[in-house]
Amino acid sequence: MKKVIISVLGKDAVGIIAKVCNHLAANNISIMDISQTIIQGYFNMMMIVDMTQSDTELADLQKDMDLIGEQIGVQIKCQREEIFNKMHRV
Repeated sequence: MKKVIISVLGKDAVGIIAKVCNHLAANNISIMDISQTIIQGYFNMMMIVDMTQSDTELADLQKDMDLIGEQIGVQIKCQREEIFNKMHRV
């Protein structure tokens, strides 16, 4: 399984989840888990996705997410799960 952590952060706006999820679906990337909150107008979402069935490379996904983030005014980061875990272990 090729798990990737996607994080989205920025000012809340209509359609953030839809834009990100539609792009993932179009690239055959499965959402395994998702959490989102809005705190005083700021949107924060974290997703764990599986890229096993996708032909998309992680670098290409990150470029696409960068473009989507620019269009909707948020920052979107993608990291392989093992890198994320190593960066955030105690």
